[in-house]
Amino acid sequence: MKYQGPSTRKRTGGRRRPASDKKKHQLGSEPTETQVGDARLKAIDARGNTTKVRAITTETASVAVGDEVVGATIENVAENPSNPNYARRNIITKGAIIETSEGRARVTSRPGQDGQVNAVSLE
Repeated sequence: MKYQGPSTRKRTGGRRRPASDKKKHQLGSEPTETQVGDARLKAIDARGNTTKVRAITTETASVAVGDEVVGATIENVAENPSNPNYARRNIITKGAIIETSEGRARVTSRPGQDGQVNAVSLE
């Protein structure tokens, strides 16, 4: 697990002694890094008695073309502004430009958080 509480170091580099122990609400997790491939989903427990559905791999996207929404198959990731290596590894995140059967589209959803890919057509 990933700790997301206050740093143990000061701005100057000096050590800061913790005022309390680590708490469960300060834990995070590693990013999902959704890839292109056969659809695989994973349900995880989230805070407040809810669950999140994470897309481990996905092959379909809901693409908004004008006023209508069409189902499209994802061919590959053309570019990803969050990380250039993600485009090479076919990792889909919010803001990624994907090539679909309907043309190029920009991802507007967060597949690692809600398990589906929604996109807006760029043509």
